[in-house]
Order: sequence, then structure tokens, then C-alpha cells
Amino acid sequence: MFSHGSALPILPVSPISPISSISSKVFRHSIDIYLKDSNATGNIYFARYFEWQGICRERWFFECISADMLAPLGVFITKDAQQKYIHETFAFQKVECEVSTTAIKQCSFSLLFQFFVEGRLVSTGHQQIVFANKDKKISRLPEHILEKIRQYENPRKVEMLSN
Repeated sequence: MFSHGSALPILPVSPISPISSISSKVFRHSIDIYLKDSNATGNIYFARYFEWQGICRERWFFECISADMLAPLGVFITKDAQQKYIHETFAFQKVECEVSTTAIKQCSFSLLFQFFVEGRLVSTGHQQIVFANKDKKISRLPEHILEKIRQYENPRKVEMLSN
């Protein structure tokens, strides 16, 4: 159902993709939509986008940042998550998610999600992630991890849901 993600340098691909045209890197992950993702009228449940945020976040972290998810050092806590639904989507479409970072600090960072169907922006999302040590106390991320996270930074530093 889910294809592997990819981390590639960005080339301008679409005028409707503000992250793509300005980031040095963006992570992309494709999701196939099935009937189980839809309601009685055939459109996709809003809640699926929250689920897909988690899938894209985990795949990005595993493939681009640290395959062990920093488990030996601590845990990631989602402090805030938002999703804005822009256009309806339907079963048997393919959703392309683009992930970038913003608000990177020593102990936290935010992820921005843009979901596209056939090049059209259909949803945007945001998650603020905090790192905690084994004692569940907020802790600094290792510098080499912060450097990797910064490679995906959205230089505009805007909240995608403020519009």
C-alpha cells in the first residue's frame, strides 16, 4: 500500500508547491488511497491525513535522519499536530506527501506536510516534535541529528496553517 519515500535535492516542480520551490531538500512519500480510507459518499476521511502525517514522519526519520529513531537516547513526543483539509480526495487516487522542517531548536523542531493529488494541493499539516531522554525529560537533540534535520528546513519559517 505504501511505497518507499525518497530524499532528493529539489528542483522546481510546480508553482503550487511552495515548499518544493524553496527548500534545499524535501522528503517525498506516496500513498495509495483505497476504499477503506473513504466514507459512504466516497471521499477520504479527514482523519486519514493525521494517520498519513505519522507514516510520512516515521519514514522520513527512518530514511533520512536516524534508522534507530534515536531509541537508545530517548523518545520523540508530538507536542502539537494540525491538519487543514483543502480539497476532497477519493479512493484509488495517489497522494504525494512532501515533508520539510521549520522552527528547529536544540530540543524540538516542527514538520510541515503538504499533500498533493495529481499536482494539486489537497491538504497541509504541521507537527511540533519534542525530544525527551529515557527519564521523559526534555533533552537536547545530538548536534549531528540537528544538522540532518536542518537539511530539510523550509527557509520561509511560516506556519502552513496560518492562512
